[in-house]
Amino acid sequence: QVQLVESGGGVAGTGGSLKLSCTASGDVTSIYAMGWHRQAPGQQQTLVARSSDSSGTTYADSVKGRFTITRDGARNMVSLQMDALKPEDTGIYRCHAMTRNPMAVHWGQGTQVTVSS
Repeated sequence: QVQLVESGGGVAGTGGSLKLSCTASGDVTSIYAMGWHRQAPGQQQTLVARSSDSSGTTYADSVKGRFTITRDGARNMVSLQMDALKPEDTGIYRCHAMTRNPMAVHWGQGTQVTVSS
């Protein structure tokens, strides 16, 4: 099993910045990707950004140029620097880690990000 602990988040104004961090522990040897999803109020959870050994970094179109994902494989950490925040970035951000053995997706508890207009 992989455990994920998130930190960061909070409240920012439009145009502000926040940084999220996530640290994995447990059976981390087969982690090959880590990233973040977001669930906005009343909407389904969607991918925000992911860093993968095989496919590099992926961003949702809505955050390209504003968010930067950084993964430290040696420390099993992933961070998400969020700049130029917009009210539509508001939501619960959940860290995820993908493993090969076994094939699974592991989730953090989530952290709230609120962007005021």
